[in-house]
This record gives sequence, C-alpha cells and structure tokens, in this order.
Amino acid sequence: MTDITSTGNRLVVETAKLHQKKYRNQSGLFLLEGEKAISEAVSAGIEVQNLFVMDGQKEKYCNNLSIEKIKTVNLAVMKKLSTTDTPPEAAAVCVQRQYTLSDIDKFTKIAALENIKDAGNLGTIIRSAAAFRIEGLVLCGDCIDLYNPKVVRSAAGNLFKLPIVSVGSVKDLKKLSGKRTYIATVVNHNDAVSPDNLDFAKSFVLMTGSEADGLTKEAVDMADVKTTIKISDRVESLNLSIAASILFYIAGMQN
Repeated sequence: MTDITSTGNRLVVETAKLHQKKYRNQSGLFLLEGEKAISEAVSAGIEVQNLFVMDGQKEKYCNNLSIEKIKTVNLAVMKKLSTTDTPPEAAAVCVQRQYTLSDIDKFTKIAALENIKDAGNLGTIIRSAAAFRIEGLVLCGDCIDLYNPKVVRSAAGNLFKLPIVSVGSVKDLKKLSGKRTYIATVVNHNDAVSPDNLDFAKSFVLMTGSEADGLTKEAVDMADVKTTIKISDRVESLNLSIAASILFYIAGMQN
C-alpha cells in the first residue's frame, strides 16, 4: 500500500518548501534526488530524515535506512517533491553538513571561489575538486547557495567528498593558519605566470572569481602570485568550471 498519495500531505508540502533557499536556511535541511546521490550521501554519513520512493522501490533502500524513514509515494507526489522535469525514483530530506575554516586548517591544497553565481559551474567545480585531490573548498562572498538543488545535482554525488566552507569575504581566508601561497587566477595581467611554473607541492590557496567579473581587486591584492591559463586567440575565454578544472588538475595532482 502506498504511504502517501496526496500532494497536499503535510510532510510533502513541508518537504517541497526546501526548493527555496529561505526554507533550507531556516531548517538546515536540503533535498537530494536520485538513487546514486542518495547512496553517496548515506555512504558519507549524511543524516537522512525522510526518504520518499516510488511504488515498488522501497526494498532497495531498506538495508541502509530504517524502515520508518521510508515513505512510498505515487508519481504525482514525486513530481511535487522533485525539481526536475523527469522525477527520480527517490528523493531524500537530508541534514546539511556545516564546516568552518578550522575544519580545513590542516589541509595544504585549498581552493577558494569568490562570488560564484552559476549553479552548474559550482556543481562541476565541486566534482573536479574531488577528482583532482583538492582537500577543501571555500565559498567567499556572494556565492550561490551550496544546497541549491541544481548545485547538488551537478555535483553528481561529490558534494560530500570534501569539506566546503562558506565565509563572508575573501579576507576571511587569511584566518587560515600557517604559511600558505595565495594564488589569484586572473586574465590580462602582465605579471601572471603559467600554472605549470608554480610550486603546488607547498601549501596553497588557489582563488578563482565569478563568471562575469573574475576575482575582486581585494582578492587579487592579497595574492602572493597571479596565474593565468594561456588559450588560443581564436577563443575569448574559458568557461569558469573548465578553467577551474584545469587548475585543479595541475595543482591537486602534484605531490
């Protein structure tokens, strides 16, 4: 028998509110969609409060979650819960994992993103950071909400594989202890060097700016060194997530 069949069910209505940043912030919860992402979250120890699954799929999740947390729903309810055009077979309400700078202070390979606005870019950057051994990620200034459903989806299950900290300003990065090289990713700077010529074996904070404006002057001024990726003059610029991925590969894969 299906547990929930009405889109007006109180739990369904409250869960659908998590589509909005305001309710995610108030509750400390977020919505996770799809079997793979939910499996990654459970493996990473993310707390799941409720799991909604389509009829006939309940048994698939019983080994990892207590039965009372699992609710079977019909297609109409899943469409109400989902943020995608094609609803998944499962959606979970999870507890946000909060980190501070002290949680990543011991790491040597840190990347910082300033004023990132695009959900797809942020999700892809998180995925690349996890792939190329960046140990911690810092969101500085006015960034898109980390738990925006589009960010969560585009991170493809990698949201839980490294600590991600949010701070009010790029200046907060200086609260990290120890000697670190602060690297600003820039364009059109005469004193910028190729990332291939940087020593990423030492502790670093690699800073990348927004899609439209790049790093702020404040971030560039606090950098010890500036770097840029040379590209063909036939192309005006690289997509932010592509540029970040290239830098992460060069930086993160060095010993």
